Amino acid sequence: MDLWESGERQISWAARSMPVLTAIGERFGIERPLDGLKIAACLHVTAETAVLMGALKAGGAEIALAASNPLSTQDDVAEALRVYGISVHARAGVDRATYYRHIHQALDLEPDLVLDDGCDLVNILHTERTDLLEHVTGGCEETTTGIIRLRQMAAEGALRFPVVAVNDTRTKRMFDNRYGTGQSTLDGIMRATNAMLAGRTVVVAGFGFCGRGVAERAKGFGARVIVTEIDAVKALDATLQGYEVRPMAQAAMLGDLFVTVTGNRDVIRAEHLSVMKDGAILANAGHFDVEIDVRALDELATEVHRGVRPNTDEYVLPDGPRLLLLAEGRLVNLTAAEGHPAAVMDMSFSAQALAVVWLAGERSRLDPGVYDVPEEIDHEVAKLKLAAAGIGIDELTPEQEEYLHSWRVGS
Repeated sequence: MDLWESGERQISWAARSMPVLTAIGERFGIERPLDGLKIAACLHVTAETAVLMGALKAGGAEIALAASNPLSTQDDVAEALRVYGISVHARAGVDRATYYRHIHQALDLEPDLVLDDGCDLVNILHTERTDLLEHVTGGCEETTTGIIRLRQMAAEGALRFPVVAVNDTRTKRMFDNRYGTGQSTLDGIMRATNAMLAGRTVVVAGFGFCGRGVAERAKGFGARVIVTEIDAVKALDATLQGYEVRPMAQAAMLGDLFVTVTGNRDVIRAEHLSVMKDGAILANAGHFDVEIDVRALDELATEVHRGVRPNTDEYVLPDGPRLLLLAEGRLVNLTAAEGHPAAVMDMSFSAQALAVVWLAGERSRLDPGVYDVPEEIDHEVAKLKLAAAGIGIDELTPEQEEYLHSWRVGS
């Protein structure tokens, strides 16, 4: 009971900062757009996710939820969701085998629709649970990493149903990826280390929307920021914004704190680890624990001291340098902190909820592939968020509308 009450308090607190999703849930409760549908979800089991699950359940869906990261699961929230009547297969800190067993248990629901965060659930559907593919008629994906995997599946003709790229909306990239990841990543790093950033060198690997957010927040704390990139346009963008751009081989010798946000593997490898300063901090804000080569770090180390601080392990390299790995190389913002603020997830999960309803109505007309969220959903979420904040914007006059749609009027 104590666990459930704690989860209920967490969910209620998150809902205060999620007025858009709360309003959508109330609307769903009246319209019941998901009546009779089964949804299997693989998401971070947090208070913000619980508000999304509540909205979908209000819309009539039967839901089974597994965790997309065992270190981000909030056990009290999971227990509260079970009391709400949502089947939850998640527990904090489980091993890899149990993590995948939980995803299988969620899929035992034989879902009509799936929600994924990193593409693990969809991957299992297409490799180990192919018997269920005849039931699944569509899905949504929340992350950059997951979209990369899904687009590759689609290119190879392997994807068997339509998936909506919720991650790729303008509001998600701007609000969630940039501002949410920027704030929550540094929150996790500072909780784990109590490190001061002012005057220190922070190396940000990747200058996509998430990387920009991390770089901006670190710069705001007074850090010297170095960006590493493989994309010439993004590297030029970082340069013109005043950041120093270097290859990782050079940055590795200069950084005090390293943050990977690329969506790729082995961004920090043995040759980089071996030249780092004593006391360098390693953190990952990409979805999977592959961006920092933790296996190489284990092999290089002569000693490993676990838990020198919560979510902080110390690796002693030959000749004495000590490197600090945060959150086992997993998502530092969801492991060492609480993830994005609820106000951020209000927009992301509102787009997710509306995309699920859109998909439920359109799935029979869609071929297998990756689809963008309809632009009207993105605009609706932005307008609802502004309205909730009491912010008004201008509207075009009839003359302005005519001007924008005419080619006959010159200068």
